[in-house]
Amino acid sequence: MLGKENSRSYQEFNDDDDNEDTQSPGYFDDATEELDPDEPTGRVSQEDDIRENSPPVRFSKACLKNFFTVVLIFIYLLLTGVAVFLAYQTISDFLERFNHPVMSVTYKEVDSFSPPGIALYPGKAQLLSCRHHYHDYIPPLVDPGKHQEGDCVINDVTYFGPFTNETEKRALVVRGPSDVRNKELIFMQFSLNETEEDFSAISYMLFANFSDLTESANKSDFMRDCESNYSMWTFSGGFRTWVKMSLVRTSGKNNEAVEFRQESAVVKFNDKRPASEKNNELFFAVFEWRDPFMQDIRLIMTANPWNSVAILCGVFMALFKAANFAKLTIQWIIRMRKRHLRNKARELNQIN
Repeated sequence: MLGKENSRSYQEFNDDDDNEDTQSPGYFDDATEELDPDEPTGRVSQEDDIRENSPPVRFSKACLKNFFTVVLIFIYLLLTGVAVFLAYQTISDFLERFNHPVMSVTYKEVDSFSPPGIALYPGKAQLLSCRHHYHDYIPPLVDPGKHQEGDCVINDVTYFGPFTNETEKRALVVRGPSDVRNKELIFMQFSLNETEEDFSAISYMLFANFSDLTESANKSDFMRDCESNYSMWTFSGGFRTWVKMSLVRTSGKNNEAVEFRQESAVVKFNDKRPASEKNNELFFAVFEWRDPFMQDIRLIMTANPWNSVAILCGVFMALFKAANFAKLTIQWIIRMRKRHLRNKARELNQIN
């Protein structure tokens, strides 16, 4: 009996030793590490509450920042689009105005004009008389159809036409009137024998200065150039054609052109000659300046390059500001991202 009790007590002792081995000194250390003895349990619970409440606030701030970031980027894109559109419109408007200049018409009053050149192509007709008159007064005709004295300066030029090189032309170039204040005019008579043509007319041409012909080295070449550059008109037989001239000077981009505009009036000639003399058809022409005003037409470029340059400078400054704004926005986004990652890493370190 005594031996059984001793064995049982020994077994119980062994069981206590096993329990002590299983419960090592570090058994309670893990529990004490989680529960810091220096800090009260109330503080731990307060920090846990703050950590549980802080993510929604940070989440709302992050959403708000992202929203404003998107708005700022949209504003940058809008400003850039407006600046590019303004630059395109400015360049297009400048090119449109440069290619389509505006005409400016001014009238300059003069006392006298440079004597123009009146080139007449009588063909088979003969010049009977050419005289200067003043104050719009033409004396009654004396012996129409017969040669009379004249006081005009006339040059006889023969040349080959610019369009028909094989055709030789003969031109009587008359020095035109110049005194516009006293209404100087030139009155000319031509006669033509019977012809087989149904209609008869004399062609004429006007050019700016009679002195250009007299001073030219080759009068034939000069008349050929004039015919290729100036218009041709005609006056018919049996009438008195009154031609009133006006000078138009056009200043273009590269050169200056001079042309004539005319107003003509036709009056029937009352032929009182004997029947035997009516076989010769008569032509009458009067050349006079219409008024003392010279019309000056200038092509004006309404597109001022300095205004366009100023607008483009403003547009480029806006683009530069927009680019600077975009740069600052991207830097701010990167800084916010780094701050967010740094705070997140700090929180993870505190949790660990």
